[in-house]
Amino acid sequence: MMRNSCVIISKKIFFQFLYSFLLYISKYQYSSTASTLQGNETDLHALLDFKSRITQDPFQALSLWNDSIHHCNWLGITCNISNGRVMHLILADMTLAGTLSPSIGNLTYLTKLNLRNNSFHGEFPQQVGNLLYLQHLNISYNSFSGSIPSNLSQCIELSILSSGHNNFTGTIPTWIGNFSSLSLLNLAVNNLHGTIPNEVGKLSRLTLFALNGNHLYGTIPLSVFNISSLSFLTFSQNNLHGNLPYDVGFTLPNLETFAGGVNDFTGTIPESLSNASRLEILDFAENNLIGTLPKNIGRLTLLKRLNFDTNRLGNGEDGELNFLTSLINCTALEVLGLAENQFGGKLPSSIGNLSINLNALDLGENAIYGSIPIGISNLVNLTSLGMEKNNLSGFVPDTIGMLQKLVDLELYSNKFSGVIPSSIGNLTRLTKLLIADNNFEGSIPTSLENCQRLLMLNLSHNMLNGSIPRQVFALSSLSIYLDLSHNSLTGSLPFEIGKLVNLANLDLSKNKLSGMIPSSIGSCVSLEWLHMQGNFFEGNIPSTIQNLRGIQHIDLSCNNLSGKIPEFLGEIKGLMHLNLSYNNLDGELPMNGIFKNATSFSINGNIKLCGGVPELNLPACTIKKEKFHSLKVIIPIASALIFLLFLSGFLIIIVIKRSRKKTSRETTTIEDLELNISYSEIVKCTGGFSNDNLIGSGSFGSVYKGTLSSDGTTIAIKVLNLEQRGASKSFIDECNALKVIRHRNLLKIITAISSIDHQGKDFKALVYEFMSNGSLEDWLHPINQKKTLTFVQRLNIAIDVACALEYLHHFCETPIVHCDIKPSNVLLDNDMVARVGDFGLATFLFEESCDSPKHSTMSASLKGSVGYIPPEYGMGGHPSALGDVYSYGILLLEIFTGKRPTNEMFEGGMGIQQFTALALPNHAIDIIDPSLLYDQEFDGKDHDYSEEKALRREKEPGDFSTMENCLISVLQIGVSCSSTSPNERIPMTLVVNKLHAINNSFK
Repeated sequence: MMRNSCVIISKKIFFQFLYSFLLYISKYQYSSTASTLQGNETDLHALLDFKSRITQDPFQALSLWNDSIHHCNWLGITCNISNGRVMHLILADMTLAGTLSPSIGNLTYLTKLNLRNNSFHGEFPQQVGNLLYLQHLNISYNSFSGSIPSNLSQCIELSILSSGHNNFTGTIPTWIGNFSSLSLLNLAVNNLHGTIPNEVGKLSRLTLFALNGNHLYGTIPLSVFNISSLSFLTFSQNNLHGNLPYDVGFTLPNLETFAGGVNDFTGTIPESLSNASRLEILDFAENNLIGTLPKNIGRLTLLKRLNFDTNRLGNGEDGELNFLTSLINCTALEVLGLAENQFGGKLPSSIGNLSINLNALDLGENAIYGSIPIGISNLVNLTSLGMEKNNLSGFVPDTIGMLQKLVDLELYSNKFSGVIPSSIGNLTRLTKLLIADNNFEGSIPTSLENCQRLLMLNLSHNMLNGSIPRQVFALSSLSIYLDLSHNSLTGSLPFEIGKLVNLANLDLSKNKLSGMIPSSIGSCVSLEWLHMQGNFFEGNIPSTIQNLRGIQHIDLSCNNLSGKIPEFLGEIKGLMHLNLSYNNLDGELPMNGIFKNATSFSINGNIKLCGGVPELNLPACTIKKEKFHSLKVIIPIASALIFLLFLSGFLIIIVIKRSRKKTSRETTTIEDLELNISYSEIVKCTGGFSNDNLIGSGSFGSVYKGTLSSDGTTIAIKVLNLEQRGASKSFIDECNALKVIRHRNLLKIITAISSIDHQGKDFKALVYEFMSNGSLEDWLHPINQKKTLTFVQRLNIAIDVACALEYLHHFCETPIVHCDIKPSNVLLDNDMVARVGDFGLATFLFEESCDSPKHSTMSASLKGSVGYIPPEYGMGGHPSALGDVYSYGILLLEIFTGKRPTNEMFEGGMGIQQFTALALPNHAIDIIDPSLLYDQEFDGKDHDYSEEKALRREKEPGDFSTMENCLISVLQIGVSCSSTSPNERIPMTLVVNKLHAINNSFK
């Protein structure tokens, strides 16, 4: 009985325990489910916020991101099976554009984030530091800016960090060394500066480390060369220096890619590199390395690219190329670059036994002698062969025609002799054939007609003879230049020359060509340089030359040309140099265009010429007797007609005065601007419009930095994008404005260019003085945080801009409204003097008087940049001087607050003008650019930023320092200028006076 009772009690206790346990489990599951649901909801909102920031989605990748399906099934999303939270967000290669939402940090279970190859911009959000489980982060090939987020340091699980090809600034953070699991670190092609931190050496699992294309300096920490797991290491295109460690091949035995080109490394190439048997790419071009390549370099049998172009290797001695023989073992070799060094010795015949996969062989600009081996024909995959500027001699083997994949063949400046092999015609893919400055003889092979892709053909400075084959002029692909000068070519110039419609430079000088210049020359509409001097051409100068719209240089000197010098030569607006010396030209010299400037043309040796500008000292032209009798009849009649026309014109001139001015404005061209820089020169001095020389861009074009080869002058070139609607009008408007204004604070234009490019398309550009200190935009909103402006500098810049606008509004013959005042259009010279530029939107004011520049007769249009456009323009108002005053007011507030008018804080109803007005006068210090608080000039004044002083200013508004008074006065001017109502704005003359007074009181 007792036992049964115990059993009953035990069962009761058991079931009570079971009930309690199940109840607990039920509550736990409910709590867990609720937590999961809440997390899912958080993920959903984060993804929707991500989508809301996308401004471009050309492939409609996010079109299904809606409530029709669960977000775990959306494109690019992978969720965790157990808890339903988002684990992967992968949207690579989708061409998405927009900013990255800070809510990305709410995807707290995210392990992979891959946005590679899109167009995201703006700063990468700090909230990424909330992603504690993040392992893979790939945001390469976007346009993210700012510094690498410091909060990223919390993502210690990262194994892949790839942010290459963005616009990140700042330095490489030392905390990267704490990512002990990191295997891939890609920071290539950004704007990073500073040194490479030693802490990177802690990343013992690193296999890929890419730093190329930044602005890093200093030496490579030795700790990096001790990461034995590295297989890919590149730091090309920086400012690094030092020697390569002698044992690098032993400490980094797994290297497959080792690249450090375009730096300043010195010393020798380590012999130990031959131990890194996995090497495929070894590239240290453009450094200052000395010595030679390791003799056992051929042990690297997997090599694909071996490039040491542009170093100081070799001493010009025999045997220095013997290492080439060992490269026969490198059967995968595709690129061999040894150009621009000091290698000497004979070219070994073993180069014919190099890898059949070789596609680029560059040995140019050394001291190599000998001949080209016949066996070079084995390299059937060569696309580029460069042996220029050596001491090579002998015949060019006919077997060169077997290299049918050649695109670039450069043999110029050697001592080759014999005939040009006709097998050259087999190279149908050639775009560049440069064999000038040798001793080639015989005729030009007609087989060249097969080379229908040629862009450049240079056969000059040889001993070629015979006539020029018509087939050469059938190469319509020629667009950059055709140079046959300094030979002994004879015969007439074929009519087929007119087929070279894309050619920019034609040089036939110093030959023995004869006959008349064919009229078909006028069909070569892309020509910029035409050099035919030193031949036996005869007859008249063809009238069709006037069709050469882009011609810059013409040299027809030292021929047998006769007849009159045509007036149309003076009407070619782009013509900068004309040489007609030593011909048989006669008659009166024209007085128009280029003939107005005696230094731009030459007519020496034409003894029958008369007239012209006085500097030439030519005899006056006499009128023949029979013509004089005719003139006795013509002159009275002409005089009467002129009188009648004059009288009629006088009566109507008052009526059309305004319209005449307006018409003048609309039809004026750039004829008053000196045009003396060719399109080819622009291409050359900007490095072919290289991005490295791009210093700015706008709605109508891009601005490049360039250096003129003639005198080394640095210039800024604004190249118009003529496909952009309004660009051509902007070009004319800016020319018209800049040619009539002169002021210390206006950007000086050097010249304008209206030509055609090498594709036969119109080309327009404006050339300005180069402003070494960039734009005000660069200083107010610096990318690298190095540039700061003092209070005095800001005040002086504000005065400079005000003076420029005062001049435009009140002191021009015809008042001008700039219509686009903003920081990027204010340039700073070497002395930090401000110059206002970019008159592409400028408007002339055609009033009866310059004293009342409040209205414009021009058509209403919305001119300017967002944030600086006066409100009345948006309501159909006409461009006016007071519109410029508004833009200036906004600029003035931006200069001293450091805040853009488009700042996110102004996205509501309050703009920068209202924001500043509310802070005046007691809180002026609170809203200024923070960098001014550390300004030494500023700090030398009697101000105090303590909390106590701030509170005292609240109670005693009159208690301000001299500096604060100046600041308040400046901001008040900005508030007044940017008033919503034009009638409340003050004219620029008053602004200038007020600012000068403030400046004087601050000194």
